Amino acid sequence: MMPPLHSFRSALLACAAVLLPLSWVGAVEPPRLVLQNGRSVPLSALALQGNNFTVTAAIEGFTGGQVLSMETVDHVFGEKPTELNPAIALLLMDKPEDALKLLEPIVASQRISAKIPGNFWLEAARAALVAYAVSGNTSKCNELGKEISDATPMQGIDPFVSLGKALLLPASSKAEDRALAFRDLTTDNFPADVSAYASFYLGNTLKSVKRNSDAVLAAKQDADALEAYLMVPCLFPSGGMILNAVGELKASEFLVTLGRREEAVALLKSSIQHSNGTMVAVEANKHLESIK
Repeated sequence: MMPPLHSFRSALLACAAVLLPLSWVGAVEPPRLVLQNGRSVPLSALALQGNNFTVTAAIEGFTGGQVLSMETVDHVFGEKPTELNPAIALLLMDKPEDALKLLEPIVASQRISAKIPGNFWLEAARAALVAYAVSGNTSKCNELGKEISDATPMQGIDPFVSLGKALLLPASSKAEDRALAFRDLTTDNFPADVSAYASFYLGNTLKSVKRNSDAVLAAKQDADALEAYLMVPCLFPSGGMILNAVGELKASEFLVTLGRREEAVALLKSSIQHSNGTMVAVEANKHLESIK
C-alpha cells in the first residue's frame, strides 16, 4: 500500500537533503578498445568495417591494416569525454542547441564503439536524442533512436525512443496529457536514466501550468512539481549526476518560495557537488548566494 502523498513528499525531501554526491572517478587516457587477451588499442586508431575493426596506422604493436574481429573485443576503457557532462547540463538548463554543439562531435567520434560494453557513445547519443526531441527535430530524433536501438539489440526498441515521443508531443497538447506521458516513464519497467529524464521534464511541465486562483489548489500544483523534481535524485539517482543536480536545483527554488531556507541550502550544496564544472553548478552557486 502506498504511503499518504504528503508522507511520500516528506520522504523524498529527506532523501534529497542527505543525498551524498556520487564520486567522479575518471581514467587518465582517451578511450581504448580492450581485447580479450588484455591488449588494447586507442579508439582513434581504428575504423569500423562491417563487424570488424581495422587499425588505420601502425601503433603500439599493431600494424596498419590489421583486422580485429568484434568478437575479440572485451570492453571500452578510458576517460569519459570532458564535454559530456557540460553538454547534459546545457540541455537540462533549456539550451538544447548549445548542448548539441558539444554532443554531436562526441556521438560522431565514439560511434565506432557503440556496440562495445563500457562505451561512451550511448550516453551521448541518448542525451542528443533528448536534445533533438526538445528542439522539435522529429527526423533527427527518430534517426538517432533507430541507431541507438540497433546498438542495443537485446532490449529491442531502446526506451529512450519512448522518452523522445513524449517530448515530441505538440505544444498544443494538454498539460495533463504531457504529464501523463512522462509519468508513464517513471515506473520500474524503465531504466533509471529514462525515468530521471522523464521526472525532470514532468517537473518542467507541472511548473509551466498556469497556477490556480484558489490558493489551496495552487499550493498543490507547486507540491506536485516539487515532488517530480525530487524524484530525480531520490528515486532514480543512478540516472546521472547532472540530472540529480538539476533536480535538486529546481526543487530548491520551490523550497525558497515556501520559506524552507535550510532545506533549499542543503539541496543547492548537493547540486553544486554533483555538477562541478558545468552551467548547473554556476546557477546553483548563484541561487545559494542569493539566499544566504
